[in-house]
Amino acid sequence: MHTKFVIVLFSIQLSCIAIGGKAFGQSTGGDTLRMSLKETEAQFLKNNLDLIVQHYSIDQAQAQIITARLFNNPDFSFANVLYNPQTKKFFDTSHDGGEYSAQLSQLFQTAGKRNKSIQLAQIGFQQAQYQLFDLLRTLRFTLRSDFYKIYFQEQSAKVYQEEINSLAKTLSVFKEQYTKGNIAQKEVLRIQSQLYSLQSELNDLIDGIDDTQSELKLMIRANPQSFVVPVVDINLEGKSIVSEVPYQHLVDSANANRYDLKVARSMVDYNNINLKLQKANAVPDLTFSLAYDKQGSYIRDYSSAGVAFSLPFFNRNQGGIKQARIAVDASKVQLQSAQDQLESDIANDYKSALRLENLYNSFDPKFKQDFNHLIQEVFKNYQKHNISLLEFLDFYDSYKTNTLQLNNLQLNRISSLEQLNFATGTPFFNQQ
Repeated sequence: MHTKFVIVLFSIQLSCIAIGGKAFGQSTGGDTLRMSLKETEAQFLKNNLDLIVQHYSIDQAQAQIITARLFNNPDFSFANVLYNPQTKKFFDTSHDGGEYSAQLSQLFQTAGKRNKSIQLAQIGFQQAQYQLFDLLRTLRFTLRSDFYKIYFQEQSAKVYQEEINSLAKTLSVFKEQYTKGNIAQKEVLRIQSQLYSLQSELNDLIDGIDDTQSELKLMIRANPQSFVVPVVDINLEGKSIVSEVPYQHLVDSANANRYDLKVARSMVDYNNINLKLQKANAVPDLTFSLAYDKQGSYIRDYSSAGVAFSLPFFNRNQGGIKQARIAVDASKVQLQSAQDQLESDIANDYKSALRLENLYNSFDPKFKQDFNHLIQEVFKNYQKHNISLLEFLDFYDSYKTNTLQLNNLQLNRISSLEQLNFATGTPFFNQQ
């Protein structure tokens, strides 16, 4: 290979690396939204439709408390004679020939049914609030995970784009030199194969970024045609974040702050009160009444007061009581299952986060800088014919692989911290 050709190729490589990352990340049809995590969360809290819907559920549960507190309406009935064949009158209200009657009755619940119904409605309202906070915990975890995922995958995509730009220019020069007989066809095919492979990998990566972008924009209700560019300024190098928090502290915090666990606990309370209500339903309610009949009874202007209730000979709500007992036992098992799942999640997430923290901190902070310097030396050796084209491509591929691995390692470490936040229901590791 001629020296002039090598110098031209070397210049192309350097220029492509300098400009390779600029084109990626631009919107194709909408605005580019540069947003910090704090700004993204603020827009999420303001615009997310799932949270708005859950707020309506809380309002509905609160309305059920109002309904439970209301007393039963009294019943009133009135009857008047339609046709009196003796007086030949319709709706006869005369003193001698008219007949009408009226009755007023009121149902009174016994055995504290009303108070127990109010308690159930209050627990339902509390559960709706817990469900809102648990939904917020879940959606915020997804939001923050997507935010960091987009950021680090964009960094990886820039590395791909740099190498693709470089190889595309190189391939063009190689084809020209091949037609002149300066290089062998196998070198052209080697570059071409490498280029196609990188383009395929980049396409898969961009597809993943687009999917994550779509999910993030839906959560914050951004324009679907826009492109969110995460603004991240974090430095975790050499920091021991996870190891500084005692494991038991994480478990205690989860027990106190996990709202899905609070929902499970409140279900036990709900079913216990419902069991009491079902037992109370076995006690008959009382209906008191006042009645007046002008002349339809054994005496004229008959008036009466009465009480009515069912006799619990056959139906004593046996089925309802049995179902309520089963629900109590089932809710206790569900609570224990939720507790076991919580402790299992925290144990697993803690070990994973600690392992990633130790792995990340074991890397030399100067490694990336030294590796970049190494690539520059590789270019120089390639220019001086000290290494072949294949060796040069292998070095460059190693550079790409290591850079991608570092990006993935940083993403995995931050994701592990977010996972611990999610598992404990507490922002222990609030990276911005």
